[in-house]
Amino acid sequence: MTQTPRVLIAGAGIGGLTAALALLRAGTDVEIFEQASALEQLGAGIQISANGARVLFHLGLQHSLQAVWSEPAGKEVRLWSTGQTWKLFDLGAQSRQRYGAPYFMVHRADLHRVLIEALQMSGAGKLRLNAKCAGFEQDRHGVNLVLETGERIGGDALIGADGVHSRIRAELFGPDQPYFTGCMAWRGLIATERLPRHLRTPVGTNWIGPGGHVVHYPVRRGELLNFVGIVEREDWQVESWTEQGSVEECAGDYRGWNRDVHLLIENIQTPFKWALLGRDPLPRWTVDRVSLLGDAAHPTLPFMAQGANMAIEDAGVLARCIGCDRDNIPRALMRYDAARRERTSRLVLAAAENTRRFHNPALAEPSAAQHYVDTEWQEEKIKQRYDWVFEYDALQVPV
Repeated sequence: MTQTPRVLIAGAGIGGLTAALALLRAGTDVEIFEQASALEQLGAGIQISANGARVLFHLGLQHSLQAVWSEPAGKEVRLWSTGQTWKLFDLGAQSRQRYGAPYFMVHRADLHRVLIEALQMSGAGKLRLNAKCAGFEQDRHGVNLVLETGERIGGDALIGADGVHSRIRAELFGPDQPYFTGCMAWRGLIATERLPRHLRTPVGTNWIGPGGHVVHYPVRRGELLNFVGIVEREDWQVESWTEQGSVEECAGDYRGWNRDVHLLIENIQTPFKWALLGRDPLPRWTVDRVSLLGDAAHPTLPFMAQGANMAIEDAGVLARCIGCDRDNIPRALMRYDAARRERTSRLVLAAAENTRRFHNPALAEPSAAQHYVDTEWQEEKIKQRYDWVFEYDALQVPV
């Protein structure tokens, strides 16, 4: 009789939790190890497109997510100076009709809570807090996750879902080589009741300008607006999501931008700032019984809104590979690796390319900007950039 595989997951973020739920559904035993002593309500908004939504719905999470998400009517581009607006694409019903699943925006903490509650309701997956990974040992019979306390936990597979500063990745392939992109990011949340009516519309908005851009969209049933601002700045190179800045400093980075942008900044509850570091795609993620998932495998710049979606896709494909090849875990992990690397590398490179598109010098003057936007965001180019992203189905792709 085939023994039930035991999968260890380092990291209880969105990728690790989604992987746990998918693996439980595929008939494996799962235990997650999270270094934090408590699961705090960190982060801000994320965008889940159809390619991520269909995996989450497959795991039975649609009803819980609908209680907390915002489903936008569409996306638009606005010019940094004049506020001129171009429709990027429709969402809502069109996303469901065209791609088979909705596009929605959600507070990261709300999605995290939905995943945690689903894991608890399963009664199967185990989650250990205050369990920081120090490394691992493996042989042809299994793998041991080693905690900082010295404790060793045995399993058949180890998945490093431990984020951009992954300890598992460093153990597999050595220290990474990040490079500073020349950009830093601002993020914050705004109570929508504090904003004028025209800034409360249920759309995702991307302000584009020379040397910077701003993205904002509703989350938590439209009660909050998520704000992300990217500027080209060389003097801040700390890659941390918990460094607080000030409203005044953020506003200074957008001096001369449209009054609507400054209305948003003035109403941010607490602005945070972090440096954007880039990393080249890895040539492989897997060594025998150990593999990577999410930001640990393919950290990306946030300019395609696909970071969380890639981790969710990883989870769906990983569970399928282990579920159909449970007698040979190293082979299952190599199938997962092979099925995912090309797509995620392409997404990482596409996100880097969008930096140049959003910050193009042609946007400085309204007349040149009109031609640039009409050219770069014409319907056929938008389809070329996004259809392949949204159409992907992690539940059906060959593995």
